Amino acid sequence: MSIYLLIKFFHNLCFVYWLGGDLGTFYASRFVARDDLSPQARNTALTIMMGCDQGPRFCMPLILPLGLQLAYLTGQFSVPASIVAAAWVLCLAWFVLVAVLHFSHGNAFIPALTRLDFGLRVALIVGLLGVALVALSTNAIFPADWLAIKLGIFALMVFCGLMIRVRLKSFIAAWGKVMAGSADDQTNQTIRNSIAACRPFVYVIWIGLLANAAYGLHLIS
Repeated sequence: MSIYLLIKFFHNLCFVYWLGGDLGTFYASRFVARDDLSPQARNTALTIMMGCDQGPRFCMPLILPLGLQLAYLTGQFSVPASIVAAAWVLCLAWFVLVAVLHFSHGNAFIPALTRLDFGLRVALIVGLLGVALVALSTNAIFPADWLAIKLGIFALMVFCGLMIRVRLKSFIAAWGKVMAGSADDQTNQTIRNSIAACRPFVYVIWIGLLANAAYGLHLIS
C-alpha cells in the first residue's frame, strides 16, 4: 500500500467519524434538554453526547494535516516540505492538547489549557482564512482554487465549533442545578435555549463537511 493511499484512507476516516460523531451528539442533545426525564436519564444522555462529541474533537486536528499532505503529495500544495512538517507538528500538538483536556478532568491546569486551546483555534481561523484568501487571489499556494476553498471552509467549521462552546456557557451553570435536583422551569429553559442556540452552527458544520467532501471527490470544482 502506498503512503498516498494510506493517508487518503485516514483522511476519509476522519470525515466519517467527524460527521458521524456530530450526528450522535446532536441526537443525544435532544434527550439532555427534556425536563420530563429524570436527572439520571438526562445525565446518561449527556454522557452519550459527550462521548459522541470526542470523534469530531479528535478528528478536527487530524483532518487538516492529512489533507495538506495529500495535496503536497499530488503536487497541489506548492510549499517547501518544511511547511508541511510544521503543519504536522502544530496539528499533532493540538491533538495532544485536545486529548489532555478530555482525559484530565478536574485537574488544576485544565482552565489554563482550555484558554490555550481557545486561543489556538482563533489563531488557526485567522491564519487559515488568510492563507485561503492569498491562495485564491494569487494561485501561488494552491494551483487549484477548490483547495483554497476547502481550507476556508475548514476555518469556518473551526469558528462554528468555537461559537458552540461560547453558546454552551450558560448550559454548564444550569446543568449543575439539574444534577443537584434544584432545577426549575427557568433552569430547564436556559438549557433548551443554550442547546437551540448551538444548532445553527452545527448545521453549518454539516454543510461544510459535505461541501469539502464534494470538493475532494471533484463533484464540484
